[in-house]
Amino acid sequence: MTDTGTTTKTSVNKFEKFKAEKDGLAVKAEIEKFAALGWEAMDETDRDHRLKWVGVFFRPVTPDKFMMRMRMPNGILTSDQMRVLAEVLQRYGDDGSADITTRQNIQLRGIRIEDLPDIFNKFHAVGLTSVQSGMDNVRNITGDPVAGLDADELFDTRDLVQQIQDMLTNKGQGNPEFTNLPRKFNIAITGGRDNSVHAEINDLAFVPAFHSALSTHTSTSPDGDAARTLSEQHSALNFGFNILVGGFFSAKRCDAAIPLNAWVAPEDVVAVCRAVLEVFRDNGSRANRLKSRLMWLIDEWGIDKFRAEVEQRLGKSLLPAAPKDEIDWEKRDHLGIYKQKQPGFNYVGFHVPVGRLYAEDMYEIARLAEVYGSGEIRLTVEQNIIIPNISDGSLATFLAEPLLTRFSINPGALERSLVSCTGAQFCNFALIETKNRALATIQALEADLTFTQPVRIHWTGCPNSCGQPQVADIGLMGTKARKNGKAVEGVDIYMGGKVGKDAHLGTCAIKGVPCEDLQPVLQELLIKHFGAELKQEALVEV
Repeated sequence: MTDTGTTTKTSVNKFEKFKAEKDGLAVKAEIEKFAALGWEAMDETDRDHRLKWVGVFFRPVTPDKFMMRMRMPNGILTSDQMRVLAEVLQRYGDDGSADITTRQNIQLRGIRIEDLPDIFNKFHAVGLTSVQSGMDNVRNITGDPVAGLDADELFDTRDLVQQIQDMLTNKGQGNPEFTNLPRKFNIAITGGRDNSVHAEINDLAFVPAFHSALSTHTSTSPDGDAARTLSEQHSALNFGFNILVGGFFSAKRCDAAIPLNAWVAPEDVVAVCRAVLEVFRDNGSRANRLKSRLMWLIDEWGIDKFRAEVEQRLGKSLLPAAPKDEIDWEKRDHLGIYKQKQPGFNYVGFHVPVGRLYAEDMYEIARLAEVYGSGEIRLTVEQNIIIPNISDGSLATFLAEPLLTRFSINPGALERSLVSCTGAQFCNFALIETKNRALATIQALEADLTFTQPVRIHWTGCPNSCGQPQVADIGLMGTKARKNGKAVEGVDIYMGGKVGKDAHLGTCAIKGVPCEDLQPVLQELLIKHFGAELKQEALVEV
């Protein structure tokens, strides 16, 4: 097993103990055995924890129906891959469903453990992988959803994201170098101007920036020896990325990423990812899992020491950050019809309510991508779908497809920006049901109110914040509230999150609102803070 530096710690938690006993990736070779045994006969640690290293998640609320989390770098998949995911779910009837996640990924639900060998074979045949998608691994790497399509982009992120994925996972086969981090780790890279990946909530993020100091800067190795002059490969004004580190959400603490005061050229991004991960792997705390994310190590060391350690691993010093980055647009949601940089072609973004898909939806999406596009499908962090490469001549026929009556390209002002985690229907951590409640609440509010602007409302079932309420205009976090002396499902309400340019996290504004009393509270907030107005028919009813 990779040396994780745990011998220097005074104590380790139970997760570190079972990881020391057996690397999580070892279960990859045991899938046939698990399928034969059945979930009830499995070793509990293998079932409840180690299976997550291959993307398979035991859920106590549905113990015989597992969840599978894929890896889809930059949120891109093919129609063949979408069709295979649909085939996997179809066998489970009403128990099978899929969720688009806030990391441009797909999670499958209803999976039976006896089917895992066949499922993994199907994945392999079309280039899909779920390896290292859970527990103490790097999660799905996010990139611009319109990379390579957007005429205004500064950098096409697709190849870099794939290179990072290949480095981390040994091209999908599994890489023991990075299967034993102190905790989960998120990476994002954006090449556009609108921060489409929410860089500020990632452990490591790269945001576009031009640097003008390269002509005079000489890189030196950490021991002081002169190295090559960086301007040998770059002109006086060069494109690259400023680096942010430490952003995360947890039940104990939420923090926005902070500047590393470092700039990196595109060709060095993968090496910097490796260096940061090695420093975190070998030095992050393994005693208290609530204090094991990267920001805790940065707090302990200070940003200057952390940067120096990264440079030591990298083998050369990093340039100081460019004075300003290029995130100067407001955040786009990519819903609707847009011209591509390729003449005569368009991409169309359509809204998938709370990201929930079923097998028939997935088959139809695959068909549309093939018939009207190039067979490519893209996912967004808002849990929606983009189909690119639709010709001008095919656009009208595409827009008449029945699927777009359910998955609208122009949904309502609240519905278009609605995000929700899984909730109590499938997740044992959730304190409330989220997805169905979120849709019902939004529909009721849109029936009573008119809006002059979209309002981003995010739901999350518990303080782990998978639904990211801190980045929303209005964020709703599941909790237990009191009403008439009894405990009921409720929410804490967050306000003030900002995405895109000048992004920052919101804060808790109202605590413990019972879910059954939530609609009038939200209505008041929307009128007071976001310019909503009551419709005439609603005024009459009042």
